[in-house]
Amino acid sequence: MKRRLLVAAAVLGVWACGQSAKPEATTNRDTLTRRQKDSIVSTMPLPGASRIRDAQTAADRAAERAARLDSIR
Repeated sequence: MKRRLLVAAAVLGVWACGQSAKPEATTNRDTLTRRQKDSIVSTMPLPGASRIRDAQTAADRAAERAARLDSIR
């Protein structure tokens, strides 16, 4: 009986130690949307990075055209 109580207390102690609060730096790192990340990458001096901006512009134009066509009655 004492052994079970000791094991239960040890498991509870380990579980309680693992429940520490996460620092804000790790919780806020994924707050950017995919589009925001792509915009940041498009400004970097990487080969082909400017093509990301071109693709975003093309996607914006397609979305505007689709919205315009959807609004026609």
